[in-house]
Amino acid sequence: MTTTSYLVIGASHRTCAGVVRDRLSTDEVEVPGMLERLRAAGVGQALWLSTCDRVEVQAVHERPNEAALAIAEVMADRVGLPTVDLAPQLYTRTGIDAVRHLFAVACSLDSQIVGEPHILGQLKAAHRSAASAGMTGPELEAVLQAGYAAAKRVRSETPIAEGATSLAAAAIQVARDLHGDIRRCGALLVGLGDMGALVLEGLREAGLPRLTIAAPVDRRAEAAARRLDGHFAPWAELETALAGADILVTAAGLGRYILTAPMMEAALRRRRRRPVFVVDAAIPADVDPEVAGMDGAFVYDLADLERVALQGRVGREAATQAAWSIVDEAVGAFARDRAERAAVPAVAALRAHFEAERRRLLSGHGDLDAASATRLLVNRLLHAPSEALRALAADGSGEGLAQRAAAERLLFRLFGLDRCSAADGAGLDGNERDKDERREPGREVR
Repeated sequence: MTTTSYLVIGASHRTCAGVVRDRLSTDEVEVPGMLERLRAAGVGQALWLSTCDRVEVQAVHERPNEAALAIAEVMADRVGLPTVDLAPQLYTRTGIDAVRHLFAVACSLDSQIVGEPHILGQLKAAHRSAASAGMTGPELEAVLQAGYAAAKRVRSETPIAEGATSLAAAAIQVARDLHGDIRRCGALLVGLGDMGALVLEGLREAGLPRLTIAAPVDRRAEAAARRLDGHFAPWAELETALAGADILVTAAGLGRYILTAPMMEAALRRRRRRPVFVVDAAIPADVDPEVAGMDGAFVYDLADLERVALQGRVGREAATQAAWSIVDEAVGAFARDRAERAAVPAVAALRAHFEAERRRLLSGHGDLDAASATRLLVNRLLHAPSEALRALAADGSGEGLAQRAAAERLLFRLFGLDRCSAADGAGLDGNERDKDERREPGREVR
């Protein structure tokens, strides 16, 4: 029987340089093409998940190592690098580790900001794209649905999401303290990290009228601007866009300072020192520490916002631990369910074999009494496994003896046998079996 294994391979903010991750990322229009490339590479069940923090493929395949290499080659071709150069920046999970990773992603435990609400929606969107492309199957559907169920439990049974939403609320509070009426402000989002988007969504709900978006990859910024009903600023014009921002949110996380001290000084001069509320929502930081010392620049990172929100570190860690406990419980339940399902064909085949032997016996020996018929049936059913055990015992090699011992242990476990009673009287021996076989017309006597 062919078996399948779950597989995840990708690049995240923890493993991959931001510039490479940006080149690897896709928008909605590009996803069907990437799925088709995966199909052409021999990966038939897969989804392509592209977010601000990660680009990864979640898949099912009979040969996960081969599939991982094929997916890595597709990703390397996407960014224009040799596979050997991209591979060190990718993570790979297989089997139950891949299941746990997928559940953690769905529950927002693998995000830069634990508990942020966007990732589950992005995962579901990737799932819909895969289904539309005919790239889902029962195995992939099973693990995704189990992941969604785990995420629902985490949201309902723990306060994990409160930390992320409280950070956005804190940003709104600071913006109002600094600027008064947010409805008179304009904001600039630099980069497309999830926490930055969360802060901007909160500001929009609070009445922010004007939003401009810039990102290292212009096409992604333009697509985000359409989605968020904002304006698009080309990356090359970032310094000009800074001057018009009363609220600046950075969320690129490229590993270098995007907002340098000279850039901010120039923007403040053009603004005639009107204050700017700067939220550095990136990990690693986007804003040069020197900016915080400038007159007119009020810089808050996520830790600052957390203090404003009075979100206790102990409480956050307790919620995270509770969420991980739910994930581990869900992963264990999923593994048990799949193992039980995998055993069903074997049990069905065994039952069919027993039934076939019963029918053959009745067709040739319909006149036997119950005792004789049942004894004959037991002998027939035990013949093949008895011969297999004898062959293993006759092998005499270490491997043969080990296989026999393993087979005997499995038999005792499967049939709930007691070793002591089995040793006292295990039923018919070989000679008694042969006598009964001789009573059956048409059977060869060995």
